[in-house]
Amino acid sequence: MEIGVYVGGAGLGLDEMIGRVRTAAEAGLDSAFLSQLTAWDALTVLALVGREVPGIGLGTAVVQTYPRHPLALASQALTAQVATGNRLTLGIGPSHPPIIEGQFGYSYDRPARHVREYLSALRPLLRGEQMEYRGETLTAAGRVDVPGAIPPPVLISALGPVMLRLAGELADGTVTVWTGPEAVADHIVPAITRAAEQAGRPAPRIVATVMVSVTADPDGIRRRVTEQVGSAASFPSYRSLLDRQGKSGVHETVVAGDKTVVARAIRRYAEAGATELVVSAVGDERERASTLDVLASARV
Repeated sequence: MEIGVYVGGAGLGLDEMIGRVRTAAEAGLDSAFLSQLTAWDALTVLALVGREVPGIGLGTAVVQTYPRHPLALASQALTAQVATGNRLTLGIGPSHPPIIEGQFGYSYDRPARHVREYLSALRPLLRGEQMEYRGETLTAAGRVDVPGAIPPPVLISALGPVMLRLAGELADGTVTVWTGPEAVADHIVPAITRAAEQAGRPAPRIVATVMVSVTADPDGIRRRVTEQVGSAASFPSYRSLLDRQGKSGVHETVVAGDKTVVARAIRRYAEAGATELVVSAVGDERERASTLDVLASARV
């Protein structure tokens, strides 16, 4: 299992994000992922990071699909792919009704259909092919030509059965959130692997993102997570996943404790079938540094 870090958070500057990716690369970690929210543009930042920090894999987890036409996203992603030396993994997803409808003003009707059509248009564009796609939710026609770009792997934010089936059939894997190792083993891996096999596709990547803290105050860390992102539990897809795991909120998916506790949790994700673990280190500077040390040790 490869191990990477999630780089982001409120108030981080560009130099600080580049610095965190550089620290992860120097620690021997495999990847650094950024999310797409309402601050920095993830692909633009990764293009800059890629020029500054060699070697480490880079990815998005995830870029929202509804606000970005496949032609526009393909152009941006392939540009970032060249800038990073073809180290990009493109994670995409439909996001959630409060964001797509409440912030962007788009309809969130039948998101699985939208994602299927989006992937049907996006994948040939990433390959540089001349294409024309006319679906129920989108139309795309044309070609994106970015010299030197290799088509990046595409992951989708698949958590439920329908989206996992789409990920297995049409994408290179899934990127999960708020998912413990039991759910990875019992729900995520079987569903996406079966879909990939039935579609005649290679074994899928299963990228599990998790909040982690090496800390003497795990309850305090979980309280902080609840204060910062606890409202995510109200999103339907997250609520369904948490209910499946018997968890009341996202704070219960946080890995927090001493180095032994964290190292054991990392092993459990590997045993569950995750191909990659992307860690969002939580806590103060000392706690984040200790977390990075454990990740580096686990990677060796």
